[in-house]
Amino acid sequence: MSILIDENTRVMVQGLGRDGSFHAKQMKEYGTNIVAGVHPGKGGSIIHGFPVFNTAKDAARETDPECSVIFVPAPFAADAILAAANAGAALVVAVTEGIPVLEMSKIVIELNELGTRLAGPNCPGLISPAKSKIGIMPGGIFRKGPVGVVSRSGTLTYEVVNQLTLAGYGQSTAIGMGGDPVVGMKYDDYLELFEDDKETELVVIVGEIGGTDEQDAATFVKERISKPVVGYIVGRSAPPGKRMGHAGAIISGADSTAEAKVVFLRDKGIPVADTVEQIVDLVGERLGGRN
Repeated sequence: MSILIDENTRVMVQGLGRDGSFHAKQMKEYGTNIVAGVHPGKGGSIIHGFPVFNTAKDAARETDPECSVIFVPAPFAADAILAAANAGAALVVAVTEGIPVLEMSKIVIELNELGTRLAGPNCPGLISPAKSKIGIMPGGIFRKGPVGVVSRSGTLTYEVVNQLTLAGYGQSTAIGMGGDPVVGMKYDDYLELFEDDKETELVVIVGEIGGTDEQDAATFVKERISKPVVGYIVGRSAPPGKRMGHAGAIISGADSTAEAKVVFLRDKGIPVADTVEQIVDLVGERLGGRN
């Protein structure tokens, strides 16, 4: 099994400019069930074998998508997210970076009221190996298996997954949850889904400096999760007050340092790797060598 997406998930792509068109092609070649594209002015055309509509509402009426992925430029992305939700998409994956925080704060509230899940913004998306890929992740490094992965760092997701795959530990679903200060789904949301997924046997959470999401996740694991969880925190050498990589990665207080997060996770019983390579060792110990 997997969480959120599988080979049957009907996907709509919003924003078919240079980047959106490129990644839509990559997704479709991976096997993603893309049923529609949305791009104002391109309605009525066919791109990479799927029909394109001028609005999300038109696309939804004709193709009934369950999920939408957003490649729309930042000034218009918040509206695109809301349009997808109002069109009936149960899951929206926002790849776009740089959406204003104030706009996202309002959008998250509206999506909760509509019952729409949001991955991102500023995220690489998610993938259920051998089933579906939504976003910009490089599909070739993933392998189907029992390890769930959820990460705040996009590119580090790839390194962690690559190490797991090389060691023979495949993934059920891997998610880049987004690096902005305000995102939709948090660790707790993904962990709960992994807990209910019969084929996910272990979860790797990859955190970084900034905020206290990792501490919230550790508390949630202690109280609600029965499956083994392994952690890794990036940014142990990051200086306070300096943004590292993206908007959410900034030390703004004692609790937001990498060291504080590592201590907190370990206090809650979550083993934390000191290196990416050590993640594989910790996974192997808890899976008993199974992969």
